[in-house]
Order: sequence, then structure tokens, then C-alpha cells
Amino acid sequence: MVQHLDAVIFDFDGVIANSEPLHFRAFADTLALHGFSLTREAYYARYLGFDDVGAFGAVAEDAGRPLDAAAIHTLVETKDQRMRQLMHGAEVLFTGAAACIRACAAEVPVAICSGALRHEIMEVLEAAALTDAVRLVVASGDTPRSKPSPEPYRLAFARLNAASGGSLRADHTVAIEDSRWGLESALGAGLRLVGVTNSYGSDALPGAELVVPGLHALTVSALDDLCRADRAR
Repeated sequence: MVQHLDAVIFDFDGVIANSEPLHFRAFADTLALHGFSLTREAYYARYLGFDDVGAFGAVAEDAGRPLDAAAIHTLVETKDQRMRQLMHGAEVLFTGAAACIRACAAEVPVAICSGALRHEIMEVLEAAALTDAVRLVVASGDTPRSKPSPEPYRLAFARLNAASGGSLRADHTVAIEDSRWGLESALGAGLRLVGVTNSYGSDALPGAELVVPGLHALTVSALDDLCRADRAR
């Protein structure tokens, strides 16, 4: 039984789902249709932390060919279709992800805060029979700005807190992330930070108070211990 942990908010891509390689392929294929190029190195170094709108906008700006909202919307729709093709029938959950989510949900409220499209998240959760374990989802488009802005995590915490009767404390709520952009977002919302090294090494996860190789290596007791300790300064 936990004594210090109030809630857990998971990122999705790169934490729960091994979908970042699929997102890269979908982005690269879509951009190629419109005369842009995207390398794997550039995606992981520059664009992974954005939602789809932000990523396409940043790629276009960096290429010196800024796009208007309508053009970006078209790219997002095309990429969504490509992503559906890539994910069809694929086993995308990381080993141990479902067990970790269920273990956390048995003790405290659980949410997801992600830049992925809502239907992408829900389809994976439904296939893994995890919808009953996740109290709510904050997805792409739910806030005016995406990660690394703190807005997504602030909204996720506020909604989770309201659904829990207002009893949650931000500094006893853990965000689990795979990138520096996500960690920056969660830190801005006042949450405790856990990093997983599915996408980057530990040296690329600044601010993480605990770093693990994946959800298979994370326990509820470790999260409880993290919330018991003072935040590192």
C-alpha cells in the first residue's frame, strides 16, 4: 500500500508504446510526398517532442518553407492515415508496460498525457484491455501548446485531481517520460519526474529524479519512495 504517491501520469509514445520508430516513418513518408526530407537523426534530435502540428510546422520552418494552418492540417491527416497503416496488427506495447499501468492503477489514479492523437492512444489501450486502468487521457489538441510547454501536464493533473475529489498533490504525482521535452513539460507543472531510456540515454533526460530502462523495471514502491524523498535541488 502506498503512503506518499498520489497519482501517476504516463507519456504514451516511447513510454507505453514502442511507436516512436513508427511515428518517424509516418512523418518521413508524409513529408517526402510534399518535397521535404526528414532523417532519423533529425527526428530524434529536434522533432520527437512535438505533437503532429508542431512537428510539421517546425520542419517546414527549419527548411525555410513555412506552411499555413491548412497545409499543416493536410499533412497531419496524411500522416495519420500512414500511421494507421503502420500500426495495423502491430504489437506496440513495450514489455511490462501493461503490468506497470495496472499495478499503478490498483493503488492510485492513473492518466496519460501525450502529444499523440487521441484515437491512436485509445486504440492501443483498448487492444491491451487497459481502458479501465486509465482514468483520463490528455492528447494532441487538448491544449493550445504542446510539450515542452507545461500546459498538457497542468491540464492532465487538474483533470485527474478534479476526478479524484481534489485530494491530489502535484509534488506527489509522478510523470513518466522518455524525452527532455516531456520532462520539461512535467517539471513546469510541478510534478515528480521519472525517465525511461527507451528513446534516449540517461544523459539526455535532464531533471529526471529516477531513470529506468523501461516500465518493466519500474515498481509502485519505487514511485512511492520517490515521492517520500525531498525533490532534488
